[in-house]
Amino acid sequence: MKKLLIFMLLLQTAVLLSGCYDRKELEEQAYVISIGVDMTESEDVFRFTFEIANPEVGSAVSSPSTQEPVQEVVSVLGTDFLSATSAANVSVAKEISLDQVRVVIVSEKLARSKKFIHLMQTAPSIIDLKLNSQLVISKEKAEEFIRTNKPKLESRPHKYFQYMLDRAKETGVIPEAPLVRFFQITEGDADLFLAPFATTKKDPKEEYGAEDNYKAGEVNIKGGNSTQFIGSAVFKEGQMIDILTGEETRFSLMLDTTLPQQDIIANYTDPLRPGFDLAARVQADKVKVKIDYKPTGKTNIDVYVSMHMNIFAVPSTQNYMINSKNRNILHASLQKQLQEEGEKFIKKTQEKYKLEPFYWSLHIRSKFLTIKDYEKADWANKIYPNANVRLHVKVRSLEFGKLLRESDLRKVRD
Repeated sequence: MKKLLIFMLLLQTAVLLSGCYDRKELEEQAYVISIGVDMTESEDVFRFTFEIANPEVGSAVSSPSTQEPVQEVVSVLGTDFLSATSAANVSVAKEISLDQVRVVIVSEKLARSKKFIHLMQTAPSIIDLKLNSQLVISKEKAEEFIRTNKPKLESRPHKYFQYMLDRAKETGVIPEAPLVRFFQITEGDADLFLAPFATTKKDPKEEYGAEDNYKAGEVNIKGGNSTQFIGSAVFKEGQMIDILTGEETRFSLMLDTTLPQQDIIANYTDPLRPGFDLAARVQADKVKVKIDYKPTGKTNIDVYVSMHMNIFAVPSTQNYMINSKNRNILHASLQKQLQEEGEKFIKKTQEKYKLEPFYWSLHIRSKFLTIKDYEKADWANKIYPNANVRLHVKVRSLEFGKLLRESDLRKVRD
């Protein structure tokens, strides 16, 4: 009896240990950090580009004199993400893993085609590819974008994408675009989806405008990495239809109630010296949307946006801090500028796109008893394009950083 109990115990132990039979060591896997997808001449065949990181380069345990490359870039043909991953393993000794994919980069040409939505339907079927990976649209071919992108200050490519996207989102010039949000908005068929727009090709504007009134490639920067992330690609029903500037992207994020409001830095016209701009940090409160649905008339949509502004730089040296009259003028001017630019962008979405990127369709669904009633009312084609949208902007507070007063240039130049 004792021998039987020991045998049963050993048998159970063997069963538990068998759970590690498919374990893979870290050095046996090749971790992809970005995937690029481009069109080909074939109807249903795409070119997939895998950027594989070398974890030993830039780590604390690596030798300073190592000659190993930072990354390896492999391009293959495939009809979907899974078959392309399998094909890439023909030339990569380690098993390719998509666990650490940060971004999925798609060329603008592919994103504007009707093939794009069919390609994206193959992404969720891959267990390794996480749906919180960011979708990025490149002006040029995705393969060219990945091979040309050469970070100067970051040896680890996965860290580059993480830092770059985080910094750009803080300034509000690109949106957050996880794959799961793309599927949610596309399947909802009632809103526009926005994805970051990027490029490694420079086509700078000659004239200087507001710091955010640009699209990727238009910012006149010399030196450093040629890659630029600014603006957003607009998707309607799973297909790219337009590109927004960094300024328009900021308003899209500011008016979206489903996204956390982050502090953003922007420039505004100095009301007393129009030839100068002011630099300010904007901290927006949670947006409130109220919809008065009218089945037979124009629906009223009231949007309430309140914010706190911290003025960091006043190049004109106008006295806004101590002079209460000037401060009131500045307060009214900032509120007016935000109001006018916001109304201008909302009008553009109603007239040009017939849809909005703010996810406002969520706020009208409670007005209907069934999904069939909601679909019959037709938010996209009937309600929103004809709605009376009223934007209410309020600057609750105005601060001026660490300075107590501006310099008096008249005394300096006396």
